[in-house]
Amino acid sequence: MSLNNETIQQKLTEKFGDQLTDWGVPYGMLTFTGPKEENLKILQFLFDDDTLKFRFLTDLQAVHYPDNKGAELAVVYHLHNLTDNIRLRFKVFTDIKKPDVYSATALYQSANFMERETFDFYGVNFVGHPNLIRVLNVDEMDYFPMRKEFPLEDQTRIDKDDEMFGRGGMQGFGTEKVAGDATIAEDQKTEKERQSEL
Repeated sequence: MSLNNETIQQKLTEKFGDQLTDWGVPYGMLTFTGPKEENLKILQFLFDDDTLKFRFLTDLQAVHYPDNKGAELAVVYHLHNLTDNIRLRFKVFTDIKKPDVYSATALYQSANFMERETFDFYGVNFVGHPNLIRVLNVDEMDYFPMRKEFPLEDQTRIDKDDEMFGRGGMQGFGTEKVAGDATIAEDQKTEKERQSEL
């Protein structure tokens, strides 16, 4: 018998009951949410069960939901059963003020650098991780750049031209063509300024 999403959901529900919620199958991938305090028990069950055999951690990352008060950060595990070639997505949510989630490094060695990267960009504290330090950003950084805590770029800026950043031809401030090959920003330059650039 080939493993399918219904069998996986049934086995998980038998084991964990109503602790698992938000069941769905977006794009054919079984997805569910569990309590963060139980993440290791759920992962261990998925790993050990002779039918499920989710023994490969494909990916682990976080998502910041700023409007989800008390559960702003989601840690998302993508697991793969290589025998039956089936995948699933498992999520746990944590408070951004105390973003502690148990580390999966004892179960999946590949979680080591994935958890470090997730800590580096989102600030999730993986409890029990053997070496939870920044891996891509500088150690002196006192913020987590992938959180949605920073304003988007001001689109009314006049001190930059998108063509300088390889975005020429896009419609937006400073890129509309007004005469020949000149953009609005170029059109406002004097003839002397244009000649000095040559």
